[in-house]
Amino acid sequence: MYRKIKRYLKIYRILVKQEFKKYMEYKADFFVGIFGFLLAQAFNLYFIYIIFSRIPKLNGWSFDEIVFIYGFSLLPKGIDHLLSDNLWNFGHNIVRKGEFDKYITRPINSLFYIVSETIQVDAIGELIVGIGLVIRSMVALKLVPSITQIIVFILLLPFTALIYTSIKIITASLAFWVKKSGNIIYIFYMLNDFAKYPVTIYNFAIKLILTYLVPFALTSYYPASYLIKGDNLWNLMKVFIISTLFLVVAIKIWNVGVSKYESAGS
Repeated sequence: MYRKIKRYLKIYRILVKQEFKKYMEYKADFFVGIFGFLLAQAFNLYFIYIIFSRIPKLNGWSFDEIVFIYGFSLLPKGIDHLLSDNLWNFGHNIVRKGEFDKYITRPINSLFYIVSETIQVDAIGELIVGIGLVIRSMVALKLVPSITQIIVFILLLPFTALIYTSIKIITASLAFWVKKSGNIIYIFYMLNDFAKYPVTIYNFAIKLILTYLVPFALTSYYPASYLIKGDNLWNLMKVFIISTLFLVVAIKIWNVGVSKYESAGS
């Protein structure tokens, strides 16, 4: 097991190194991508500002608290964007064009190969904005996290990112049956916009969907609520449990899909 992990880490390091070399050849694309993202976030934040210029609080949440949730939501999304963005390409093109053959003929796990083949460095902008908004909100709210909260935050972050990645794996895997699942990925992925705001502002049905079925609320609202308002730890346990279950289901669906795959020559 140790040798296998060491081997995969070495392969991943090589693939990432090659990807960075590619980005260094096209630096303009890198900066344009980051600028475009920053512009989009500026518009979103301005929209929130307009809302709070009309009302002092949104269902008990202040402007600074909403900005905290918004910023926190960008962190797991940014990590997923950085590390697993090639799943979009898989859903749109790889199966449809019969290009998956190269991934199943290599002596490494096909899902690992797909995920690690590309990194999206413009996600660094997403992470910078997220960290900046969280810090800005903490200062405005005079929020000083305890050591326990800091440890919980560090432990939570990779699990919240796993929710994004697992949902992408599940929806991308549908390409094994329908050949092209990019639009399906997009539909589910765009539900994360709801997670930039407290789930308490939505009705019961939407809250249920965002917590258990497409659990983007677990990536932002529940962790942020714990840090801001000290909500009970059970809601955080949902993050660990549900993200793990989603990953297990995602890998299972992927493996079934691989077994059903028909190569370009079949």
